[in-house]
Amino acid sequence: MPHFTKPAEGSWTEHYPELGTAPVDYTDSIDPEFFEAEREAIFKKTWLYVGRVEQLPRTGSYFTKELPSAGPGTSLIIVKGNDGKIRAFHNVCRHRGNKLVWNDFPQEETAGSCKQFTCKYHAWRYSLEGELTFVQQEGEFFDLDKKDYGLKDVRCETWEGFIYINLDPDAIALVDYLGDYAKELEGYPFDKMTEVYSYRSEIGANWKLFIDAFAEFYHAPILHMKQAVKEEAEKLAGYGYEALHYDLQPPHSMISSWGGMAPPKDLNMVKPIERALRSGLFGPWDKPDIEGLDNLPKALNPANFHSWGQDSFEFFPNMTLLIWEPGWYLTYNYWPTAVDKHIFEASLYFVPPKNARERLAQELAAVTFKEYALQDANTLEATQTMIGTRAVTEFPLCDQEMLLRHLHKTVADYVKEHRDAAAN
Repeated sequence: MPHFTKPAEGSWTEHYPELGTAPVDYTDSIDPEFFEAEREAIFKKTWLYVGRVEQLPRTGSYFTKELPSAGPGTSLIIVKGNDGKIRAFHNVCRHRGNKLVWNDFPQEETAGSCKQFTCKYHAWRYSLEGELTFVQQEGEFFDLDKKDYGLKDVRCETWEGFIYINLDPDAIALVDYLGDYAKELEGYPFDKMTEVYSYRSEIGANWKLFIDAFAEFYHAPILHMKQAVKEEAEKLAGYGYEALHYDLQPPHSMISSWGGMAPPKDLNMVKPIERALRSGLFGPWDKPDIEGLDNLPKALNPANFHSWGQDSFEFFPNMTLLIWEPGWYLTYNYWPTAVDKHIFEASLYFVPPKNARERLAQELAAVTFKEYALQDANTLEATQTMIGTRAVTEFPLCDQEMLLRHLHKTVADYVKEHRDAAAN
């Protein structure tokens, strides 16, 4: 086993005394009233990641984003204007409230390119900057000033090509909200990794439970044992797991993990198809030849470990950014739709392949990831069912589950602040 870096004294958790070490109450994942408070306190007040700038390659490019986490029916348009600026608007026509941008099915997200937005109901038109430009039979209206009826805008800012929105017009700037993690990740070549594989699924579990699964790797040697060859699986189960580094920068957090599996020292550790394609869960073994991967930003591999494999950043409330040593990255989003359901979105980003073998290596990594994610999702639905009985509501967490403590405490703090403000 590799040598692990830990704090000078005690455990990771004990170096953050505000977290405590007592069992954690999971009522926050089964209480409908608490869920509604989360919507108001968190998803209507914090910065939410909605996409990448590469999704808007030209003037007039747009995509829509459904945000049930902020309330049923919440829908946004994200668009690149004539001035090159990316803006966000509520997807609502100002005439009679029809959904402005949709295709055959109003509840589904869509994307495309246009010169203006035209309502399907009465043909009111809006510029890419959200201005009302045309009203059918304008003379039939009473004292109508088009300047007063532009699209309702939403705070929209970008960091390193990641597009964020915030429904709170008074929120602090995005870069200030993301804090030191964002500043210390600047310069990583996210913009070079434009080959994307995406998955989306409805999960029958509270949104926090899936973040819990990705904020600790303590489960990996057991839950994902069958994904490894038999001999290696037995080794992993025997060793257990301990991270290289944990860090909290409230409301965000991170975990750094060992890896060194690209390629593994012993090729017999992995399956034949992984040996043939030189790829697997840790991604393609051959690091892409691009600038920015040799001199990593300060935030990555904080333990400076020789066999570092990945860093996972949990940007509160619902975005995970996972950067892999071989030169690719993942994003996860968790969009709650009910106290016991959420939409899980995952995207894998690679440098575009130069040949068929590189393409197949990326596809193998994407398929392998999906198999692991399905195992997690299936387990979490079983968890949701059982905690929903309330037979047990408090659960002990180990040192490797510190980020879980932090997440549930942070959510509770946001909800308490919101409730206190409402009461006053």
